[in-house]
Amino acid sequence: MERVNVYPKVLRGPLPNPGIGFMTFQRFNGDKCNPDRHKWTEGHPIEYQPFNGSLSNPQHPDTTLAYFRIYWRYIEPENGVYRWDIIDKALKTAHERGQTLLLRLPPHGHNPNGTDENLELPGWFKEIIGPKPPNSPSRWQRDCNDPLYAEYFGRYIREAGRRYNGHPDLESVDLSMIGPWGEGADSKYLKEPAMRALCDAYIEAFPDTWLLAMLGDNQTNEYIMSRINAGYRADCMGDLRSTIKDPLTRRDFCHMYDRYPQQIEAFGVRDCWKTAPVSFEACGVLNYWFDHGYDLDYIIDESLKWHISSFNGKSNTCPEEWADKVQGWIDRMGYRIALRKINYSRAVKPGGALAFDTWWQNIGCAPCYKKYTLAFRLKNNGKKYVFKTDADITKWLPGDALYDNRFYLPWDMPMGDYQMQAAFLDPQGISPALNLSMEGKQADGWYEIGPVTVSETEESPLPEPTRYWE
Repeated sequence: MERVNVYPKVLRGPLPNPGIGFMTFQRFNGDKCNPDRHKWTEGHPIEYQPFNGSLSNPQHPDTTLAYFRIYWRYIEPENGVYRWDIIDKALKTAHERGQTLLLRLPPHGHNPNGTDENLELPGWFKEIIGPKPPNSPSRWQRDCNDPLYAEYFGRYIREAGRRYNGHPDLESVDLSMIGPWGEGADSKYLKEPAMRALCDAYIEAFPDTWLLAMLGDNQTNEYIMSRINAGYRADCMGDLRSTIKDPLTRRDFCHMYDRYPQQIEAFGVRDCWKTAPVSFEACGVLNYWFDHGYDLDYIIDESLKWHISSFNGKSNTCPEEWADKVQGWIDRMGYRIALRKINYSRAVKPGGALAFDTWWQNIGCAPCYKKYTLAFRLKNNGKKYVFKTDADITKWLPGDALYDNRFYLPWDMPMGDYQMQAAFLDPQGISPALNLSMEGKQADGWYEIGPVTVSETEESPLPEPTRYWE
């Protein structure tokens, strides 16, 4: 039986794909970025911009992700009364703009002087739980060890899970429980019953959606990782304030030197990237980094070392001087799949097996965390035959992956010459879902592989040598 080798040419440059890269924040594809080069919006309901039909983001990378945070008080303005329409609209808009939604439901914002009620816990809940004890950590608005906190906030999270767990447009949910912006400030002061109750609310509410733990404290992170296969996120990526020359803005501490390297090791999350996503958020925004002389190359290298899949730049503009470096960063985030070689049967009888051996390469820094179905298609004069495989792309870590198999042709398949094509289909197994890092993409998303002849002799009438795509 004649077999043929094909070595597809690797494709370089921008390659948007689901679940990876930069994200918009409180905005969607096609929206304008924040006008102030050092600021962003946070925690309040989205102010929807007029949409002109374009999905491009001026001075911001293209993206398949939208990130949405909103404080508890807006979703549950009254005890047991929920404004799910706010999240429904965000999910629908993200879908319409070619994005999936990352979601955080933080309890409150940062209101040190108590002057802005919009940053507070829900008013009805503050009446139930009463004033904060004087010995509570300073960044807690109320005592998070009070069983009432886990009861009511946990109820809120479980109600959200009943509505949104497994939603196809929901990319992930942050495991956000306490502190300003839900970042977990002073989580080390949580007693074990409160910690477990708050974690369990998320774990039980979202069994079919990726949960991303915050880098809070050893006890909490160890408990989460012992219960579920979770990823993690951190909100001050890129912080190099100890390197700033200006003494007025310089600090002795920065996250990139003094916190994240230590926490990732100490909290037991170093290897979670192998099975769950890692997401980071800019400390400040990229313009602040640029204006204060941050070392972007160092930040990029560290993020790739930690196997970043996605990054929140807070919908602020990207400095033009860094545009090429940022795009190069995005090109290495998450997964990037290329078919490097396929050896397959050149001619097959009707009802016979088309055997193939494949060598794939993940050129990115992390695996793909959703199960897209590898499929092959034989196409001839309007006839299309699709053959799905059991290849598990979620196991393809950075580096090489081998997958060998065969599929059987129908007994009544018309004889003749066909083109074999490949694609990774969406979770429903219907349409191509991924852009591959290889040439040969067709208009409908399938990638050209090479010719196949269906004949009674299993011999190709036109033998071909080894083929390279150049």
